[in-house]
Amino acid sequence: MPYAFLCFCLWLLDGVSGDYSDEMVISVMEGDSVTLNTDVTEIQRDDLILWTFILPNSENRIAEIYKQIVSVYDNNERFRDRLKIDEQTGSLTVTNINKLHSGLYKLQIMNGDVKHKSFNLAVYGVFVAVTDEVKSVSVLKGDSVSLNTDVKVQRDYMILWRFGPQNTRIAEIIKRDQINFIFASNDGRFRDKLLLDNQTGSLTIRNIRSEHSELTIISEKTSLKSFSVTVYAPLPSPVITSNSSNCSSSSSSSSKRSSVSNCSLLCSVVNVSAVTLSWYKGNSLLSSISVSDLSISLSLPLEVEYQENNIYSCVINNPITNQTQHNINITQLCHTCPGTSVTLFIVVVLLKL
Repeated sequence: MPYAFLCFCLWLLDGVSGDYSDEMVISVMEGDSVTLNTDVTEIQRDDLILWTFILPNSENRIAEIYKQIVSVYDNNERFRDRLKIDEQTGSLTVTNINKLHSGLYKLQIMNGDVKHKSFNLAVYGVFVAVTDEVKSVSVLKGDSVSLNTDVKVQRDYMILWRFGPQNTRIAEIIKRDQINFIFASNDGRFRDKLLLDNQTGSLTIRNIRSEHSELTIISEKTSLKSFSVTVYAPLPSPVITSNSSNCSSSSSSSSKRSSVSNCSLLCSVVNVSAVTLSWYKGNSLLSSISVSDLSISLSLPLEVEYQENNIYSCVINNPITNQTQHNINITQLCHTCPGTSVTLFIVVVLLKL
């Protein structure tokens, strides 16, 4: 059965500003784009769509649509050439984002009534993977594994878990005042498998499978923290067979002829990977063979004598579990060679004198 290597990365951010009482929280990677949706299907002629960005001591107009005239106020260093507004819906897109774009965006829609929406944008940086620590974790397929952050979520923290080469977000916590905003992916390979601790941000993957590979966790506030997780398939029980057809004879000093039966035992497993197969006599290792290839068959021979009363066992193991075929009864597996027989012919010769 195949096994999988997983690597996880975690971003831990603090200091994302803003009042998080009612707004939508959005996280985005530095350099990417994000669209803040108005949820308006089509703007009417007299509608006013107004976007503002909140700074510590001011509220700055950055884009608007009024009487179907679009105005974008991006002539400052923060938003220069980065704002786009959809003429049909009024949704705002911020391109090539950097950390200066973190903060609170407010939307007002005036069309007789006044509607308000707000978006708190958290921008995290691309972390250069200079690894301080790599923690190796082994887990059996079908079990659960917890990846611990070793932190307690404080106010203004964001803990972000990402997946694969595309840096797909799979889980995150953003804490503002006494409110935790928690997201856990429920799509594809992680459906119903993720559990996020709202106090520590630690991630648990339940019923883990080999397809949960190439995951990453990075911390931006502290240093890079990485987990290497290897998923192992359950091990089969070894199968032992014998071949007692090889017989040899030996002579004693008293010239008696006796036969000694040598028995060839073969321990086999099928569809295994990253395992070691070993023969033991009692607690002593006799021989072993290891393999790292995927889904192959593995066999290990052993030569014993029929007359032996020793206890033999065959063991298959990986770093987290083992299966043993033990207390092998040599007399049941092996059979004696037929004894040597001597036919004596007596010839009587009668001589006539």
